[in-house]
Amino acid sequence: MTVPHAVRPGGRFAQLLRERAFAITAEISPPLSADKADLLKKVLPLKGLADAVNVTDGAGARAHMSATSAAAFMVECGVEPVLQLTCRDRNRIALQSDLLGAAAAGVRNVMILRGDDPARGDQPEARPVFDYDTRELIAVAARMRDAGELASGRKIAAPPDFFIGAADLPVDPQPGWSPQALRAKCEAGAQFVQTQFCMDGGLVARYVARLRAEGIVPRLRILIGVAPLRSARSARWIRDNLFGSVIPDAIVERLDAASDPAAEGAAICLDLIAQLAAIDGVAGVHLMAPGHDEIVPEVIAQARVRLS
Repeated sequence: MTVPHAVRPGGRFAQLLRERAFAITAEISPPLSADKADLLKKVLPLKGLADAVNVTDGAGARAHMSATSAAAFMVECGVEPVLQLTCRDRNRIALQSDLLGAAAAGVRNVMILRGDDPARGDQPEARPVFDYDTRELIAVAARMRDAGELASGRKIAAPPDFFIGAADLPVDPQPGWSPQALRAKCEAGAQFVQTQFCMDGGLVARYVARLRAEGIVPRLRILIGVAPLRSARSARWIRDNLFGSVIPDAIVERLDAASDPAAEGAAICLDLIAQLAAIDGVAGVHLMAPGHDEIVPEVIAQARVRLS
């Protein structure tokens, strides 16, 4: 019997989230290199540890190895990628073509993002495209999977089997607050969410409780962005420069007072992961370590031991 493509099983990452297992994902930026070996130096230390690894698409509005090609190389070496695809750089024709190419290479997880402002990058004269916004591109990816057709209505010979993600900024919900943007992404076809850095477990509990009250959880699987902070200076930089990041003053003060800030940052992150794993509605964590990638495999390994 032929299984309809809309209900075909996805990759291991999707299966974990469907089974309500607590997932741990990580993130890499492809190198500024034309050598695949330089990518694998970043990816292979995460093999067997992270449930999936995000590959960024022009993060910081800077060029690097193609995210789609990098994701394909990751599939080849046995690491399940989450391909980030931004609306910033391509029109709708190119975006749909890239989605098909990624699916043909075995990429099943895609995360749809707006993309950083080119004015923040090293080529500020670059012209953004934004032919689609994130909700529209999520809907197109879902239509390609579920209806087996492009936005134009043209039929796809072998439809992709995408597990579709989106981003969100955790907030401490005030009376009357409603997650309209996240609801729109969910209704367009998003299935999981990875958030910006949020190092406040109490805030996360209140945020997820509101999402549950609004009917968004468990429809969407929520993974909270966390970081093994390297220093108080790094924490301040993230909080001040990465929009929507939440790092409480108490954490910055602990890092300031620590004799070994990097070790303290890892300990804080591990404690937070354990706290988040106990919150109903938190499906996992997304581990990001700007400028500190080398610590991520060890943090994941230690988190697995604590959660077992």
